[in-house]
Amino acid sequence: MKFKATATAEDITGDVKNGEHFCYAEETKLAWEEGKLCADITEEQRKLTQADLIIFQFPMYWFTVPAIMKGWIDRVLSLGYAYSQDKRYSQGIFKDKKAMLSFTTGSHETMFSANGINGDMNVTLWPLQNGILHYCGFQVLAPQIFWAPSYIPSEARITMLEGWRMRLQGLMGEKVLSFTPLDCFDGEKGYKLKPELHEKQATKEFGLTVGVHLGMVIPPNSQMKAGV
Repeated sequence: MKFKATATAEDITGDVKNGEHFCYAEETKLAWEEGKLCADITEEQRKLTQADLIIFQFPMYWFTVPAIMKGWIDRVLSLGYAYSQDKRYSQGIFKDKKAMLSFTTGSHETMFSANGINGDMNVTLWPLQNGILHYCGFQVLAPQIFWAPSYIPSEARITMLEGWRMRLQGLMGEKVLSFTPLDCFDGEKGYKLKPELHEKQATKEFGLTVGVHLGMVIPPNSQMKAGV
C-alpha cells in the first residue's frame, strides 16, 4: 500500500476553514465530521473501525517507526475519529480494541538493555505504546521484537518466526500491558497524579510506569511484558 509520509492540507477535500492560520488537527476533525477527508484516509479508518486487533509491523528506524508509518499514524488517527479531549488513554475511543508493535531491530538485545549503549528498550517504546496506542485507548499487547535478524544465522531467524507463529495462535487471549488509568490524574490540576496515589506509591520500590516514574526507579520490563 502506498501512503504519504507527511500530513498536509491535501488530506482534506474542498476548502479548509482557516487557511491563513492552518491547524491540521482541527481542520481534519471538521473534515472527518463532514465526510471530507481524502479517500485513502477514510478507507484506512474504515478498516480500523472494523478491526479487533491492530498489529503494527515495521523495522525500527532511528529508534521509532519509519516515516511512512508515522504518516499513517498522523493522518489516520485523527482528532475526533481516534481521540478527543474527553476520550483518551483508559477512556479512549478504541478501548475495546487491542493493538501491538511487531518489529525488527538493527541492534542486538544487549544494546537495548538498561546498561546497553542504546538505552532501555522500555524507555524507547514508551512514546509509541503510551503516547500513541494507549492514548487512543487501545489495550496494548506486549511487543513482538525480532532482535537484529540481519546479524544472526538463518536457523535463528527461522526459530524467531516459529515463535511468532505460535504466539499468534493465542494472541487475543493474552494479558495486556499496564498503564495508569486516566481517573488517577487530577484534571483540574493539570492532570497530575492525585496526591493520595502519589503518597501510596512512595512506599513502593518502583515508580508507576516508565513515564510516570515519580522520580523513582523505572519498573523493569513494564513496556515489554504484560502483568509487570
